[in-house]
Amino acid sequence: MSKYGPDKKELQFRLYVSIAGLILMIGAIAYRGMPQGPAMFETLGIAGAFFGGTFVWTLKKLIRKEYSEET
Repeated sequence: MSKYGPDKKELQFRLYVSIAGLILMIGAIAYRGMPQGPAMFETLGIAGAFFGGTFVWTLKKLIRKEYSEET
């Protein structure tokens, strides 16, 4: 457990936002179809890496209980 950094509630909020972002991204791809050209890099590369990376990082922190104590 770290003295500094986000607490459990903030990590849970980040997890919910990243799940929502991934769901919205998948929904947009399902509705509009697979993007072509630079839009594919932007959609799958940047947005997917951001929301997916945040999801994995936050889930790892919550499972290992690596968060600061709530004050």
